[in-house]
Amino acid sequence: MNISSIVIKTLPKYLEEVVVNVKKLDICDYHLHDKIGRVIVTIEGKGVSEELKKLKIVQAIPHVISADMQMAYSEDELDNHMDVLENSDAVPHMLYDDDLRPEEVIYNGDLKKKDLEGFSRQFDQTRK
Repeated sequence: MNISSIVIKTLPKYLEEVVVNVKKLDICDYHLHDKIGRVIVTIEGKGVSEELKKLKIVQAIPHVISADMQMAYSEDELDNHMDVLENSDAVPHMLYDDDLRPEEVIYNGDLKKKDLEGFSRQFDQTRK
């Protein structure tokens, strides 16, 4: 099951009409709106394709300038990620090694823009 939030935008003069039409739809749940023409709804679907069909219906409401998905939650996707997390080591084994020296750790991140020598000197001075 998927659930997604949609932000609908309309002109303030059409806001009440759009809200009424959104509330009439049985494909989404109305949550709130503001004075400047933003309306928040959620949709549910068995998959992304079902959600996209519902989104197109929302987009077709008269006076809707835009309606875009903002946040999405996929139950299957979350379950897959949870399986990976539950079946992996949360802490790398090397962090349990008391004999590992920091200078032996290979870092594959991006430190190109860092002043590592300056940082190292500053760190050494604070340790004295």
